[in-house]
This record gives sequence, structure tokens and C-alpha cells, in this order.
Amino acid sequence: MVAFAGLVAFAAVLAELTLTPSPASSELAGSNLRPGHSLRQYAEDYTFLAACKQIGGNLLMGAPFGLILPVLVPRRLRMVRVVLLTLLVMVLVEMAQGALVEGRAFDVDDVILNTSGALLAYLLLGRRIGRRFHALGERGARSRAEPTEATEPKQATRVKHATRVKRAK
Repeated sequence: MVAFAGLVAFAAVLAELTLTPSPASSELAGSNLRPGHSLRQYAEDYTFLAACKQIGGNLLMGAPFGLILPVLVPRRLRMVRVVLLTLLVMVLVEMAQGALVEGRAFDVDDVILNTSGALLAYLLLGRRIGRRFHALGERGARSRAEPTEATEPKQATRVKHATRVKRAK
């Protein structure tokens, strides 16, 4: 539940950051369907600090997917699922930006950077978070499946007691 709530909170922040109109950028905004084009533009036209903000911000925007999704998706092919789900969401966000939001446009480099951020976060920390969470869940399920004497039903305890009494006689 905490991971799901975190994902919902992140979705709200993501919507606020990406779907807010930017009238000042209306003249500058243009779609980019060529991978690497925006990155070259950052390197050539931006200051080093501005380029780092653009690239770093896009990497950070995808990172929560790499941390939260490992808890929500099944263990099998988890990294592939994290990457594909992030890619799908980011393509949808970029499409919404390009179609609906003034001063914003679709940029394939943003999708690549966001997805890379999710992958990096998954590799650095998300994988361990997912493993630990699922291991705790399996351990809890195992302990519920194997009743101890303290958790066995009273009738089973009575049968054991009756058997012990018969053996003692």
C-alpha cells in the first residue's frame, strides 16, 4: 500500500511538473523525434550548468519508477517490466505535453533520459528494495502456512494431547 501511495503521489508531482503550461516557451518549443538531437542542442547552445539541469532533471524524473515499481511488479523479468512501464508512461506524458500543453512539445530525448533514470535507480537501489520487500512477503507467507504449536487450532492440540496420554498408559 505504501508503494502504491508513493506511486500515486509521484504521479501527481509528475503531472504538475510536465503538464503545466509554459507560455514563455511557446516560441521555442518544438517536437523532437530524432534521438540525440536535444542532447546535442544542450551541449552546443546551453551553458554547462543549464545542460546539467536539463539532463539531470530528466534522469531524476524517471528515478522514482526504478524505486517504486520493483515493489509493485512480480519478480519475474522485473527489470524489463520497470523499463517498459516507465517507457510507456513517459511516452504518454510527452504525447500529452505535445498535444495539450502550451509551450511544451514531445521530445524523444526526454523519454530516453526519463527511462534511463528509472533504469539507473533500479540498478543502484530499486533491485535491492524489490528483493527485500518480496523476501519479507515470502517469509511472512511461509510462516502463515506452517502453523506452530502456539498457532494450531485447539482441536488439533487436543488430539495430540489425547495421543500422548494413550502412549503414557
